[in-house]
Amino acid sequence: MPGTTVHYPLDVTDERALAHAARDFVARFGAPDIVIANAGIGVGTLSDELADIEKLSRVLDVNVAGLAATLAAFAPGMRRAGRGTLVGIASVAGFRGLAGNGAYCASKSAAITWLESLRVELRGTGVSVVCICPGYIDTPMTRANRYRMPFLMTAEKAAPRFARAIAARRRRVVIPWQMALVSVLLRAMPGWLYDRLASRAPRKPRDVPI
Repeated sequence: MPGTTVHYPLDVTDERALAHAARDFVARFGAPDIVIANAGIGVGTLSDELADIEKLSRVLDVNVAGLAATLAAFAPGMRRAGRGTLVGIASVAGFRGLAGNGAYCASKSAAITWLESLRVELRGTGVSVVCICPGYIDTPMTRANRYRMPFLMTAEKAAPRFARAIAARRRRVVIPWQMALVSVLLRAMPGWLYDRLASRAPRKPRDVPI
């Protein structure tokens, strides 16, 4: 219904709330054309600190399970309709492990793989799956970083690029293009060289609340 906005305030880790919201939306408006799973959190972690495992669990719960549940809540209705696009927001951080950012990197790597599995499962149903892997976007989350962030984009500049990728039903896209080149280099870099360079990189602060 053009011009109608409906809000469903909920926690993406609450699967029952998500299921209820999806049922209500589909009953009122039919299967959606696009569902975007964009909820995410990040915090600095040390992988050899047992105290940080609780942070890891929370980040995985939101960034992976929350993303998966958001899309799964709407996928059946879209499959029945034979159309629509499911979008998951991952990150370039999902391509390699970054020192001090293991929880976030692990969550985004898992999100990328989950979205790929979802895409092949839905092949032939008319439902597309798009995985967007942004670089640094100027948000409250990235403003907590105490180091230079290359190719930093404002949300206003990033949004149209996201929209074009969704409209084109890109399977996986890295935004901006400069970061796409960096991601290719990161993935191609041999382990011994990556370890040497990445170990010297600045780390995300551990004192940021999640």
